[in-house]
Amino acid sequence: MYRKLAAAIVVATITMQAKATDPVQLYAAGSLRSALTEIATAFETMAGVKVQAKFGPSRSLKDEIAAGAHADVFASANMEHPQALASARKSGPVVLFARNRLCALARPGVTVETTTLLDRMLDPNVKLGTSTPRADPSGDYAWEVFRKADKLRPGAFATLERKALKLVGGPDAPTAPPGRTVYGMLIADGKADLFLTYCTNAAEAKREIGGAQIVALPEELAVGADYGLTVIAQATPDAYRFAMYILSTDGQRLLSKHGFAAPTLAP
Repeated sequence: MYRKLAAAIVVATITMQAKATDPVQLYAAGSLRSALTEIATAFETMAGVKVQAKFGPSRSLKDEIAAGAHADVFASANMEHPQALASARKSGPVVLFARNRLCALARPGVTVETTTLLDRMLDPNVKLGTSTPRADPSGDYAWEVFRKADKLRPGAFATLERKALKLVGGPDAPTAPPGRTVYGMLIADGKADLFLTYCTNAAEAKREIGGAQIVALPEELAVGADYGLTVIAQATPDAYRFAMYILSTDGQRLLSKHGFAAPTLAP
């Protein structure tokens, strides 16, 4: 698959005349904001090409691209959304470029550990925050946790689905002020006691909130996230160069620095 992307660079370079001043338009999952911002800055320094990024829920970004939004590179928090674009011939090959996991971010003062996490999630007095399923892969992954919980405790899915507060990922989701994460803001404001989110998001939020805790999901509830990368049809050669930079050793090391598993790095 990486060879297909490299071959596409050659084709794009031969068949398209890109303006040197045109920035690469990056559409990327919100959980990638810190990592891809740093990667884009490094690429700009190395290649002399600007990258303009739009971050948000992967489903919403995919729908915008499918409707004709001007995007060059799409980095999704799942493989499904970029594959839908590829299947519709709106983009090139889809490459797995990062992996993540779901964790629980706990508000300061909430007593919880891995072995008691499901009990606390089911506790009617505990506010459980999630992203919005179908709109955002993080919400889909949270619902996958709920389904696994139901196998352990029949009826758990209905309870968790009913009580889950879909605080992010939807059209009316709040935005955090500069220098803050939305997860840290919501936890600090008491909107949720526990928040099921990516471990990378939880780590960023924990740095903002003294006393917050990151709780690993028990093995029987664990859910991983595969992130897919694709270059949109008719993108410039610089867009392919940027995609390859994300897949390069330098790009993958920066993803790893931000807590992602980087699949193209040598073990």
